[in-house]
This record gives sequence, C-alpha cells and structure tokens, in this order.
Amino acid sequence: MASHDHSHHVSPDDPHDHSHDHDHSHGHSHDHAPTVTTDSVKRVRLAMILTAGFMLAEVAGGWISGSLALLADAGHMFSDSFSLGLALFAFYMGDKAPDKLRTFGYQRFQVLAAFVNGLTLLAIAAWIFIAAIQRFTQPVDVLAGPMMVVAILGLMINLVVFKILHGGDQENLNLRGAMLHVIGDLLGSVAAIVASVVIMLTGWMPIDPLLSMLAAALILRAAWKILRRSSHTLLEGTPEGVDVGQIRQALLDVEGVKSLHDIHVWGLTPQDPLLSVHLVIEAPELHDGVIERAYDMLQTRFDIQHATLQVETRDCLTGGECNHGMVVHP
Repeated sequence: MASHDHSHHVSPDDPHDHSHDHDHSHGHSHDHAPTVTTDSVKRVRLAMILTAGFMLAEVAGGWISGSLALLADAGHMFSDSFSLGLALFAFYMGDKAPDKLRTFGYQRFQVLAAFVNGLTLLAIAAWIFIAAIQRFTQPVDVLAGPMMVVAILGLMINLVVFKILHGGDQENLNLRGAMLHVIGDLLGSVAAIVASVVIMLTGWMPIDPLLSMLAAALILRAAWKILRRSSHTLLEGTPEGVDVGQIRQALLDVEGVKSLHDIHVWGLTPQDPLLSVHLVIEAPELHDGVIERAYDMLQTRFDIQHATLQVETRDCLTGGECNHGMVVHP
C-alpha cells in the first residue's frame, strides 16, 4: 500500500468493494435506521387520538363557561395533537431508506419535528400571556361548575396520555417532546380546577387568567428545554454524554497511532453519535491493525457504531483543518 493512500475513509462494512474491508462480525455498521420501536409508534398514535378527541370537549367547555384556563388548555392540547401527529410522521420519515439525495436517510427529520414542537409551545405560551393580560383589563364572568367538570375530565385524560407516553423510549427526542407537551396539559388542567374552586368559593374572577399565566410560564420552560436540545443537534453539536477529549485520548492510545487531527463528533439524532477523524500512523504496514483496533475501541468504550477513519502516514497529508484539529478546545 502506498504511504499516501487516501481511500481509507469509509467504515469497514461499506457495501462497496474496498481492499481494506474487514469481517462484518465486528459490527461496524452504516445502518442509520432510527431507534424507534413499534411500541413507541403505537403509544404516540393512541396518545394523539385521545388528545385530539378531548381537545374538542375542552374547546366547547371553555367557550360555554368563559374560562380562559380551559381555552388555554384546549389550545395546548391542539398543539399536542399537532406535535404527536408530527412525531408519527417523523417516525415514518426516519424509517425511509437513504437515497442519492439524502445518503444518511431521513433520521434528522425527527430532530426537525422536535424543533417545530418547541416553537409551537412558545407560540401557545405567548397566546396565553396575551389573552390573560386582556382578561385583567376586561374581566369576564366564568361559570365555575362546567369549568370544573371539564377540567377534571381533562386531568384524567392527560394522566392516561402521560402514562402511555412515559412507558415508551425516553431517549427519543420526539417522544420526550410530546411528553413535555402533556405535562403542560396536566398543569393546565390543575390550574383550571383550582381556578374553578376559587371562583365557586369566593367569586374572584382574576384567578382564571392568573393561573393561566402561571401555566404559560411552565410551558415556556418546557419549550426552552426541547428547543435547546433539538437546536444543538441541528447545529451538529456533540451528542450529550460524549466527551470528545476522552475519545481523542483513547484514539491516541491505540497501538500504531502517532497523532490525529480533524476530529469531529456529531449525531443524526441525540441517540446516534457519528465520528470522523484523520489518524496518522507510524508505518503503512500498521494500517489494517490500527483500523481494527480503533473501530473496536470506539464501539466498546463509547458506543459509536459509525465512524469514518482517514488513515495517513504523514501529518495533514490530505489537508483539512489540521491546525484546528490537533487540540480539542473546551
């Protein structure tokens, strides 16, 4: 093998014929099929049906009773129905095979859907705040009896939906996003129940928009969490729990590796870390052994199933961000 061979930049199980392919028993895989189980899909579908169904009841109950808390919760449940439907669509898209235009497939669509869910939460919270402020300046009489009945039913439905989603894969970003929506609904139902009790006992109407604003603040917190995580992934950020410095040192400790540069770690989804790096080896004849040991170490120590290793015999032989890749900055 020539000392400047540039062909070593694919995983060992690449479906094409390369002279450096290794036995597939090592488990190096290009398979980027999403870790979405059939059980998770069923759970999201059932949750969507229950949420969309009761949303109509809350809209009617909020309109009849004049309760902003109920209408706000109905708006949030509409957002839930939308987000759950989007999650189902994301599961379907993520299961599609890679093609010539999208060689990684459609897994990233799940993250994009989660980002949209977070934006939807922000919009719902903003609407609740605006409507609550208007209620303070223009009070509306609320029928506490119908409000309480609908709020209690809503709480029961939300508890059922939460239990359904909580039993699914908590590492899936869309499932987590959907569950955060439901938590917001639970808080909305509790706020509506408390508001109805206060109105029945004291007749103090401002409690309705006041508790609506409290629920909106909690919704904003949930939105921030899902937006922060999804945007980090969309920006090719290092997946949670992955220490690039540790990976770099572990690669340098592989027998035969002299130095490395251009190390990048990112993920199609937060659960699917990917790595690419240029390894500088001491001698051309060490190539196959270094590849073997490096892949096995990445899989066993860091659970990185897909890595692209470019092997070189001189520093920065093929160019790249050599000056920036030698040291990992915090």
